[in-house]
Amino acid sequence: MSFAERLAAAVIHSDTCLCVGIDPWADRLPGRGALSNPTRPELAELARRFGLAVVDAATGQVPAVKPQFAFFEALGPEGMAALADVCVAARAAGLLVIGDAKRGDIGSTATAYAEATLSAHAPFPCDALTVSPFLGPDTVEPFLSVAEANDRGLFVLLRTSNPGSARWQEPVVTDLSSWIDAQNAERGEYGPLGAVVGATHRDVSLALRAAMPHTWFLVPGFGAQGGSAADAKVALRPDGLGALIVSARGATFPSVPSPDYDANPVGWIRARIGATRAELAAG
Repeated sequence: MSFAERLAAAVIHSDTCLCVGIDPWADRLPGRGALSNPTRPELAELARRFGLAVVDAATGQVPAVKPQFAFFEALGPEGMAALADVCVAARAAGLLVIGDAKRGDIGSTATAYAEATLSAHAPFPCDALTVSPFLGPDTVEPFLSVAEANDRGLFVLLRTSNPGSARWQEPVVTDLSSWIDAQNAERGEYGPLGAVVGATHRDVSLALRAAMPHTWFLVPGFGAQGGSAADAKVALRPDGLGALIVSARGATFPSVPSPDYDANPVGWIRARIGATRAELAAG
């Protein structure tokens, strides 16, 4: 099955379009309070445990998880080893892994980034990868080549959720969205190229959904960044497919320190994911 087919099947099977982000913020990890001056390897181990706890809690509840590479990279080699463990565990549990790395480069460098995440023997195995297109279409093509050869996908940054995104993205959004959807239309109902479209831009998301019928959206900005469930769900097609809506902090961290969270992170996160699912369904 292609990535788009596997994604559709996973959303239908789990009966939700929620994707849970795995963002191991060092200061908020379960068990961090017990360490007065933790070393980088100690923090990397906490990040690994946290990531695996999210995987355990998410299994059977959502179709996909989205590890944020930067938080693992900040913890050095041990952090990258933790990332590899989390990616492997998530895929073994039947979850789709959306690697949030926002890679973007030319030629052989782009291919190397893709091989690291999307190839059959990738050290950081993902089902899809976020990529930046702003060096030009020729920088997306090496990623696309590796992705298609391995039935994986890409999510291209199109209209991101941050407040300053309009300044540089608005002038190119029409051309870029047309290019993405045209590439997909050549390959079937949905193609391997998705688009990152933030929930914080409701009107833009509505317009892009209408203009991009062959494209899956990855929708950040729901919850902690201010996007409501109703804002996020305008990215869906009428059949309920077409978008993965991301919750990271809201689904995995308490708003205030919680002894229950440190004592049983899997149980706490599982309950919070269930509540986030319900919130999204009701929105």
